[in-house]
Amino acid sequence: MVARSLGAGTKAGADASKAGAALVRAIGRLVNRAIDEILLGDKRVTSAAEGRRILAGDERTESLAEDIQRVIVLSVPVVRAVARGARFVKLPWVIVGSTAISVGVAVRTGVREIQVLSSLVAHRLEQATGAPADPALVKKAALDLYLHPKRKLRPTDDKLHLVRLTRKWVLGGIFGRKTAKRANLALAAAERLDAAALAASWDSVGRRADELPSRKSGGRPT
Repeated sequence: MVARSLGAGTKAGADASKAGAALVRAIGRLVNRAIDEILLGDKRVTSAAEGRRILAGDERTESLAEDIQRVIVLSVPVVRAVARGARFVKLPWVIVGSTAISVGVAVRTGVREIQVLSSLVAHRLEQATGAPADPALVKKAALDLYLHPKRKLRPTDDKLHLVRLTRKWVLGGIFGRKTAKRANLALAAAERLDAAALAASWDSVGRRADELPSRKSGGRPT
């Protein structure tokens, strides 16, 4: 019986891990689509004040509804895993369902905040460089500002911190945490951004990466 219990616990942990990984991938897809949608448009948020006004409105992200629904579905086993970790004996399905919907609301709100923030970041970069903003840089800057609005941006790589973002949205939905204050701080930080220096630093990092030899080729720097 102990062996069976341990086996069941291991299987539950593995299932929760797989569900978490699938949820992170789904949120990554959602964020990429949301920002690409903004960059393909011809409208830009030009100030933090304008961004706050947009977020105060009731504009919907209907084009992303299917991706958001997928996130809600994938959040269910994660919600149950969080509940088990919190020592609940049994979590009724009605509570799991309502909590998953709360996660969906948090994700929908967060996606809108990132879209508005990305639009402002793109505007600042385009104004500074006179060229279309690099989508990869917009995504990197927007997510870093969203997650840590008080930190200085350091574009040393193009990694998007999607696990951290997923954790923030899921836990925010479960525990009813609001993101408006953080979004406002991120918009203010984007408005103060030294976009020209950021673009130059990003290009420099990109050039250095392009110049690195391939490990497979066994090459060395000349």
